Amino acid sequence: MTPPVANEPASRARINLEWLLRLRWGLLLGQALVIALAAYGLELALPVAVLAGLLGLEAATNVAVRAWLGRARVSEATIGKLMLWDTLVLTGLLALSGGTHNPFTTLYLVNVALGTVLLPARWMWGLLGFTLTAFGSLFVLQDVELVPGLSRPDHAALMRLHLNGMWVAFAVAAGFIVYFVQRVTRALEEREEELAQARVQHARREKVASLATLAAGAAHELSTPLSTIAVVSKEVERALASAGTSEAVREDLRLIRQQVDRCRDVLVQMSADAGQTTGEAFHPMPLGRLVEDSLAELAGVERVKVELPTALSGRWVQGPPRALARVVRGLVKNALQASPPSKAVELRVVEGQGGARLEVRDGGAGMPADVLARAGEPFFTTKAPGEGMGLGLFLARTLAEQLGGSLELRSTPGQGTVASLALPLGAPVVTEVAS
Repeated sequence: MTPPVANEPASRARINLEWLLRLRWGLLLGQALVIALAAYGLELALPVAVLAGLLGLEAATNVAVRAWLGRARVSEATIGKLMLWDTLVLTGLLALSGGTHNPFTTLYLVNVALGTVLLPARWMWGLLGFTLTAFGSLFVLQDVELVPGLSRPDHAALMRLHLNGMWVAFAVAAGFIVYFVQRVTRALEEREEELAQARVQHARREKVASLATLAAGAAHELSTPLSTIAVVSKEVERALASAGTSEAVREDLRLIRQQVDRCRDVLVQMSADAGQTTGEAFHPMPLGRLVEDSLAELAGVERVKVELPTALSGRWVQGPPRALARVVRGLVKNALQASPPSKAVELRVVEGQGGARLEVRDGGAGMPADVLARAGEPFFTTKAPGEGMGLGLFLARTLAEQLGGSLELRSTPGQGTVASLALPLGAPVVTEVAS
């Protein structure tokens, strides 16, 4: 069963109607078995042909609604009318098979229970009123000869059948209600989990948007004073050189300019990470190209051992190419910074369930549990000042979840850390081979 998760009323009604059709087939099968058992097992005098005709009409209704479902707009009124029809058919079946003495009058309750969940209040009260009227009509119809020539059991025989069938009727009705409530409860739990995940993703996207706004504002506000500091320091250095000032003082001025350039680079990088990632268009990108672009111009790339199976090299992922490459490059860079210079970093691409995993393993000291729990929070970092801003893992996880994947960190103190980036895969990319 697919839980009703659509936001639009029409979509929700369509899902509910598909669900109702499945349950109607189950009820139809159960009614057919009960009629067959009563007519041929208990040898009761029942108008089997007429009852079979009603069941056939109900089955035809199911088929017709299924065919109509694919090309029409479904509303809650559609479901309400169908459930009113079910009540009418059930009344006909009961009237022809004992009326109020038939223990399967409890099936009225199943229909009411379904309507309580599937219908709005107005339709639900209407269905309840119609059901009560239909049930009450059985008391009138039990004295009417609906099928001419059909012998009717006496009152004592009808009561014995009623008492003997109460347990079976209760079991059938209770089974349908329990099954239905369990499925609804499960659907609601799944819906709550989806909403919780959506809220978390929405909060992360808001943080990314806030970071982009912060970066743009900081770059705008600080660009002028940083440029002024750079120009003035250059002029002061020239003046001091003409005046014969010591080299140590001029070296301090050059350090000031270097730090100004560093501030500019930080602002540019923050803007690129937070802003460009959200605005870049999605394109298919082969895994081989993704790995190649990620390692391009990366300091210490000679220490990276790449394991990329040929079968996966041509498979592609859908997403923003530069942002994906930046995310993988950031994971590899983190691993290089965490590993001693003598140890290599592994970048493995393996196929998982419905996608690929890019696993980056470092040779560092690993992270304790408290640090691992906070890894990925914005602006949380264990690096030395100037080596990172604590945004890489946060943006990597946000982008992975946006693409339908995930980012998982596994770390054991003393054994290093593994960052596993899971991404959904597409078909192999067909490339032309030059002759």
